[in-house]
Amino acid sequence: MSRWYQELFRNYANNYDKENFTQGTLGEVDFLENELNHDKTKNILDIGCGTGRHAIELARRGYRVTGVDLSENQLNRAREKAKEAGVEVDFQAADARELSFLQEFDLAMMICEGAFPLMETDEMNFLILKNAVTALKPGGKLIFTTLSALFPLFHSVKDFINANSTNGVSQINTFDLMTFRDHSILTFTDDRGESHTLECNERYYTPSEIEWLLKSLGMSDIALCGCELGKFNRAKILTPQDYEILAISRKL
Repeated sequence: MSRWYQELFRNYANNYDKENFTQGTLGEVDFLENELNHDKTKNILDIGCGTGRHAIELARRGYRVTGVDLSENQLNRAREKAKEAGVEVDFQAADARELSFLQEFDLAMMICEGAFPLMETDEMNFLILKNAVTALKPGGKLIFTTLSALFPLFHSVKDFINANSTNGVSQINTFDLMTFRDHSILTFTDDRGESHTLECNERYYTPSEIEWLLKSLGMSDIALCGCELGKFNRAKILTPQDYEILAISRKL
């Protein structure tokens, strides 16, 4: 049986690229380049790459990028966009829970909840982080964004999602304080114009949880920052106003 995130991205590539939360690509890639010291010899892994917006922009700037995603529909659109842009990206269909890369990359990234933290169990989410770290060379960086548990303690998740989506409508959100999971009903229109309703389940993480997970995987120099669309910045202090955490760390 397909999970909600598989159903959502089964035929949603064109509409996905129109969503408000996908419009900060250039600024986000500027940040990634700074973290790489603009070293074009670096090898990059984009986990949950979707339609390839970050991977393609990095390739356009001269980096070698491998993008993996569970959705063939998203990947097909990514390949089309790469061809249109005249760049080469190694797009691969893969489950982030089953990656086999071993110390091959200087940077692994998961931006805009590409894989983590969408899984239905904490163990699956941890496995994705573990695979990302395993893919890194010693000294390599892991940069990802994840849903912040601080936000729903002070704000309505449903109101935030509905205000920031051009297509989907979130209903009946229930945030569970015991599990830090948000259960919701999402209604959206796919690329064929067909309407779908899904039961979604997403994990929100506290800063201390993310820090502990990264330390347990041998990561160092951990920075947890506030996450602003298109304006990633280490100097941005994480507050309850931030819907996402921007996590940066280095492999020992």
